[in-house]
Amino acid sequence: LIIGQSASTIPYLRRMSKKIILKKDKERPLLRNHPWIFSGAIHKMDKGVRDGDRVDIKDFQGQYLATGHYQNGSIAIRVISQEPIGSIDVFWVQKIQNAVDYRKAIGLWEHPDTNCFRLVHAEGDGLPGLIIDIYDKVAVVQCHSIGMYKSISSISQALQQVFENALESIFIKSTSTLPSKFALEISDDYVFGDTSSCPCIVKENGLSFEVNWETGQKTGFFLDQRDNRNNIIRYCAGKKVLNAFSYSGGFSVYALKGGAKEVHSLDISSTAMELADKNIRLNQFEGMHQCITEDVMDYLRDTSASYDVMIVDPPAFAKSIKKRHNAVQAYKRLNILAMKRMHSGGILSTYSCSQVVDKPLFYNTIKAAAIEVGKKVRVIRHLSQPADHPVSLFHDEGSYLKGLDLYVE
Repeated sequence: LIIGQSASTIPYLRRMSKKIILKKDKERPLLRNHPWIFSGAIHKMDKGVRDGDRVDIKDFQGQYLATGHYQNGSIAIRVISQEPIGSIDVFWVQKIQNAVDYRKAIGLWEHPDTNCFRLVHAEGDGLPGLIIDIYDKVAVVQCHSIGMYKSISSISQALQQVFENALESIFIKSTSTLPSKFALEISDDYVFGDTSSCPCIVKENGLSFEVNWETGQKTGFFLDQRDNRNNIIRYCAGKKVLNAFSYSGGFSVYALKGGAKEVHSLDISSTAMELADKNIRLNQFEGMHQCITEDVMDYLRDTSASYDVMIVDPPAFAKSIKKRHNAVQAYKRLNILAMKRMHSGGILSTYSCSQVVDKPLFYNTIKAAAIEVGKKVRVIRHLSQPADHPVSLFHDEGSYLKGLDLYVE
């Protein structure tokens, strides 16, 4: 049969691909370009569909709608194309090239002062479940869906082709982002190149940072705070600054660049504090910086110190709707403690990266904290993620990072 269809192989393969049929009218979100299909929308599926399979999605009448990755769960299908896929290798090259073209358009490609950025931001780049970060000549790939992990070979080949041999290595870091049962069967590893370049020194807005993508948090560095780190410079001249949940000291380095007289980096991780010290030395800001290895809540509750500028950038307090209420209470308690430790006229830069806590809820939570503390607070500006973490106009959920610069009287 395949030989008989050699002149038209793709239509034959399409007929043989696994398919999922939606319930009547459940295609409407998909027709509005939303990239997720929930399990409740599925009418039936071919036998043998497994986690990570690429499937064709059809409406109740059997008409083709899109192609996506199936995974047993609430989000059952993550859509990767609204056109039938012929050559999967061509598909991936086109997707990676499209991501590169976007980074060129926003001025990040071959930027003289910045050589680390996000190349693929999941739904924002039309590839739900896939993150690719670039650290100079290294690509770090993080898969949040089994389908993306099963596509690693094609992704790796596409990266090498589009980058025209400019990459030295490609590291896959997905054991912490995939379902636990599946993650037990895999390991973080290099699919191209070797380990000789890790850790490495990267540039961000002309500043230097050591990044270890193998053992560091996320892909090694919090690239989504690049613009907000640069923004903090304007407030710091001659000020005493606290960088809470500081990790590798990103905000601390920028505060010192802005002329801060004293900066404290606060984190419960001694490993993070060691890395923060390295980054301070890399940028030659010794003598004005102190690392404090302690739980942030405990420190803010017990210290007698007060600050002119404070950055509060905690990890996600909630990753599911079920935990949202507890997360909101934690954000409130944290910001109450922060406001109590600020000089009058101080600047509080506070954030949430919890996707399930949207901007209005975060805003109202910070408002509730200010009311309880009894301080007058003005909003200087609303903050979000940078342009290399794009949000699809049709997928509001992609706008996960929200922040406020506040003037605390």
